[in-house]
This record gives sequence, C-alpha cells and structure tokens, in this order.
Amino acid sequence: MEMSNTMACSALLCLVLLSQVCSGLANSASAIKFLPGYEGPLPFHLETGYVGVGESEEVQLFYYFVKSEKNPEEDPLLLWLTGGPGCTAFSAFAFEIGPLNFKVEEYSGSVPNLTLNPYSWTKVASIIFVDSPVGTGFSYSRKPLVSPSGDFKQVHLLHQFLRKWIIDHPEFISSPVYIAGDSYSGIIVPALLQEISYGNEEQRIKPPINVKGYILGNPILNSSLERSFEIPFAHGMGLISDELYESLTKSCGGGEQGDVDPSNIECWENLQYFNKCISGIQIAQILEPLCGFALRKQPEMSGERRYLHDLLLDREPPIPLDCRAYGYLLASYWANDDSVRNALHVIKGSIGEWQPCQFGLFYDSDIPDSFQYHVNLSTKGYRALIYSGDHDMVVPFLSTQAWIRSLNYPIVDDWRPWILQGQVAGYTRTYSNRMTFATVKGGGHTAPEYRPAECQAMFERWISQEPL
Repeated sequence: MEMSNTMACSALLCLVLLSQVCSGLANSASAIKFLPGYEGPLPFHLETGYVGVGESEEVQLFYYFVKSEKNPEEDPLLLWLTGGPGCTAFSAFAFEIGPLNFKVEEYSGSVPNLTLNPYSWTKVASIIFVDSPVGTGFSYSRKPLVSPSGDFKQVHLLHQFLRKWIIDHPEFISSPVYIAGDSYSGIIVPALLQEISYGNEEQRIKPPINVKGYILGNPILNSSLERSFEIPFAHGMGLISDELYESLTKSCGGGEQGDVDPSNIECWENLQYFNKCISGIQIAQILEPLCGFALRKQPEMSGERRYLHDLLLDREPPIPLDCRAYGYLLASYWANDDSVRNALHVIKGSIGEWQPCQFGLFYDSDIPDSFQYHVNLSTKGYRALIYSGDHDMVVPFLSTQAWIRSLNYPIVDDWRPWILQGQVAGYTRTYSNRMTFATVKGGGHTAPEYRPAECQAMFERWISQEPL
C-alpha cells in the first residue's frame, strides 16, 4: 500500500509541476555578497531564496545555496536536510558542514561575528541547505495550514522543490546529485530519493535529476530500533554496571523503555535506576558537559518518538560561554537581527521569531520506518554513505550498524580503521550494495559539529570514490 501511494503521489506531482512550470510561476533568488557579522565580502558564492511548492505554491521553502569552491561545473550537488523534524538547515550551514561558523565570544548586543569554516564540505561540492518542512527556519506558508505537514508531504514538496530549483539553475542539470541529511532526515532522505528515482523512471517529470546516491549522518531509522540499543550502548560505554545490564536484559526481555508492561515491576524499577544513572549525561555527545540547550529532561515512560524533542531548549539558567550551546544562542541573536534578515532577503512579516528548532510544528510522523526504502535503493544501485558519531546516544552507532547489517549484503571491504594525519579517525566497512558505513571517533549528534576535520576528510574521499 505504501509503495502504491508513493507512485500515485509521484504521478500527481508530475501534473502539479507541469502546471506550475507552464503557468510561469517564478521563484525568488538573491546573490549575497556581504553578511552582517562577517568582515568584508564573502569569499564564496552564496545565494538565498524561496521556492514555492504545493498546488498553489502556498508553501514557500527557504534555502541557502553555496556553490562549490573547487569546480562547480563538475562537482556534485547536495540537497541537505536537517532533522528534528523542524530544525533549520542553518544549523548545518553554520555548525556542521557549511562555510561559516560563529565566533564564540560573549554577546555584546551587536550582531554576532562569523568566521570561515576551514572544513566546509563546500570545498568540493555545491550544497543547497533547505529549511523543511514548512514552519522551519525561514520557510513559511502564505495562508493558514488546514492540514498538518508530515513525512510523506515533506517528501513530495521537497521533490517539487528540487526539480523547480534545477529548472531555475540550468547549469546544474547535468551535475551528479546526492540527497543528504542527518538525524530525523534518516526518515525523509531515503523516501525522497525513492520518489525522485520513480519520477526519473516515469520520464514525465522534467527535468530529470542526475541522482547518484545519498548520505546520512547519525540517521534515525525508527524509534523502536534506536531505543532498543540505548541500554547496550550505555553498558558498552561504562555508564551502567554489568549487574544492571544483566538485570535489565533478564527482567525486560529486550523490551524498549516505551513498551514496558506496567505489571513488570522488576523491569520498571531497573529502568528507573538506568535513567538515574544516565540523567547527568549529555546524550548528544556523552563526553561533553551537560549545559545549556543540552540539558536533558527526565526520561519518561512513553511510546512516543524520542528524538531531539527530549533536549530542553531552555535558556535558564544562563548558558556559560564555554558551553557548546552558547554558539546556538549566538545563532538566534544573529538570525533575529533585522539587518541579517534584510541581507538574507527574508520576506518581511513572513515569520515571527526565528528558532533553531520548531518542535511545536503541526506535523504527522507518518513514515514509521525507513528500512524498506534502503532495501529498494540498494536494488537500484545507488551509492550510500552512512556515518555515525561513536559517542552519540541519541542514535547509537550500534543501531545504525545493526540495520545496515540486516540488509544482508556481502562485505567487500571489512571492518578497519580509517586514518587522518596518521591517527585513527574512525572505523569503516563497505558492502556490495555500494553502501559504506563509517564511525567518527569522538563524534556526537551530529558528527561534523564535533569532528569537523575528520568528517570533511571522510566526505571528500567518499564523494571522490576513493577508499576512506
């Protein structure tokens, strides 16, 4: 049923796109030469704009586009999605793989300062960072939404976005395209690539997209799998004792925290003790201090998805300067400054306060599991790079490793360290379905923010089809 629904929506997308292209509806795009907080002209090509999607273009998706600093005529083009759902792509632009970082210094009331990121992935690729779904970042709707956004809807609108963006940028029609993202985008990216693939095969949706594969960092597959590996991860990292681990395994029978039988008192008590043991841990990167935005709610026994919703976006008590989250605070000050919005050509009055993550979105998580999409994409021969920060407890590398293994493809390059500047940067394994799995030593959620040099080297080697 899910597959037939996807194909039906793809056919509908064809009609929508054709009608929009024929009607001459224009999208906005502006080249940005200067940004508040950065001294002098930008040393890279930056463009921002909106692409209208939906039957009447009521949804306006905002994007940041950075052209490759190497050879944009031949280098690959990435469509980058950030997780949440509801976290702005600006976080990837300024904290992970983009060309700028914030200079972390005490906020003085003026526009925060920006510096160049020497490890930007735009050194070797052009990247479109898109705020999706609607309500994320600077993306907005021209009229009140009468139905929620959701996984399937986000996929269909992003498909429209990419084809319309390429129509407006014909110089990239022949570029090799990769769909990429991290965290919750592990749900969206595989489904989007599958829909793009179907669109290309039907040959009715123009232009064709020269899609070659996908990239996922610290990706969510489904909430059940991630939760089931939290306890083994904590045990392996020395956060809980052997005795508690054995008792949890015996009393809970491998059950997830959200699916515990209330009558199972022993399991319930063990889980309470487990949660007490990890309550002081920064689950995005277990070696970092628990401070600022990284403060964690007390774990709840519920069957709901536990993603970054469990990270408090609370600014009390004040965030210390040496806390990683201080940079996120600077980003909020920066993006809410009128001079910045003017420079980015954000439409006045389109949104209220800019927030790094909008967890109150009107949204349906209607793709409960993305595994079947990976199965289908593997049969089509797309390249895939899946990487995990090995100190991330939000999406433990153990869970990602497990579902990749369950695809049951032969190993062509077995588990081994990969090296940067003479040091082990992580471990990797490659399968016959052209999928490479890599861990990033010391990486958190998500890996490039914590290990930028290692992740840039990993990406550059992989995108060049070289061994890690």
